[in-house]
Amino acid sequence: MKKSTAKAQWNKGLKNGNGEVQSGTGNFKAGYTFASRFENDASATNPEELIGAALAGCYSMFLSSLLEKANYEPQSVQSTATVHLGEKDGGPHVMKIELNTEASVAGISDEEFQKLAEESKAKCPISKALGAVPEITLTASLKK
Repeated sequence: MKKSTAKAQWNKGLKNGNGEVQSGTGNFKAGYTFASRFENDASATNPEELIGAALAGCYSMFLSSLLEKANYEPQSVQSTATVHLGEKDGGPHVMKIELNTEASVAGISDEEFQKLAEESKAKCPISKALGAVPEITLTASLKK
């Protein structure tokens, strides 16, 4: 079984503190703060942004795989995941994720593409891991 790791460190209190997240390989390292998570500070990342990146990356790869298995040759699959953080039961909660993808695939009908796009949403490992999120929507389109 493949194992992947990541680590995080938080320093000081919630509102006056700061932290850093890093992938186990060291290929990714970023800071995060209270303001980057709960306010509009774009100078650092936040856990929800990382969840969105994980979902968008996993989904794009999984959809490419399904397209290949169906004998299509994808040129590109670009996905964006918008994670909505709200409040539930008195604390922060991921309420919704909007997944938008656009793919360039020759010779596929929109109907077949939509079928494979939905299958990818249901079966990609990160989608499955996010099963506690109340709503994950998908908008999938083909590039002309």
